[in-house]
Amino acid sequence: MNSYRPSPLANISPVVKNLLIINGIFFLATLLFSGNPNIPMVRWFAVFYFDSPAFEIWQVVTYMFMHGGWAHLLFNMFALYTFGSVLEYMMGSKRFLNFYLITGLGALALQYAIQALELYNITGYVAIPDNFMLDTLTADNISKIREIYSSPMLGASGAIFGLLTAFGLLFPNAELMVFLIPVPVKAKYLIPVYIVIELFLGVAQFSGDSVAHFAHLGGALFGFILIKIWKIRRPGGFI
Repeated sequence: MNSYRPSPLANISPVVKNLLIINGIFFLATLLFSGNPNIPMVRWFAVFYFDSPAFEIWQVVTYMFMHGGWAHLLFNMFALYTFGSVLEYMMGSKRFLNFYLITGLGALALQYAIQALELYNITGYVAIPDNFMLDTLTADNISKIREIYSSPMLGASGAIFGLLTAFGLLFPNAELMVFLIPVPVKAKYLIPVYIVIELFLGVAQFSGDSVAHFAHLGGALFGFILIKIWKIRRPGGFI
């Protein structure tokens, strides 16, 4: 009797497999060097506001491979594993990689736009000049400015939302299981609801919520735009 069982990793497409590996390497390095002040992984590779002294140009890419904890990493990698390969096989590896990176950059672009607007509303500038007098502002406004300049963004979530949007457009009738919901839900219903929730949370700005909801929306938006511009269709299907 043949007891051979194929590995669940055997059918992962090449770009998805390499993205999983790279994210894993970055996360393990972050854990390994977490107590070493000479190798500040988050300071180097998460992304800061473009006018922050901590900003480096490579961060606009490396932030996509950094994660803030096990739950953050596992959720994003599970989504990449679940939706990534079918999209890569449909788009082709080169286009899929471009899609992933562009949606990640789009996520950052919208997050920067929101931060710049917040900063402008407080100071009249999107990049504070050196001679600006912070002591003329309220304590809450000063706290907000410090948050914008000193809080890094990290994670693949923006690109993942791009993948979710693409999957919902290309496979609208695919049924997905959701935690705490006992019946499958079609992608064309589930993913728009998820995006609306992110919009609500981003606008509401609840105290203590450190999630970059507008980055998620930016990834979804750029995913939608790319699918339409590139005119990607599934075989025998329509979008």
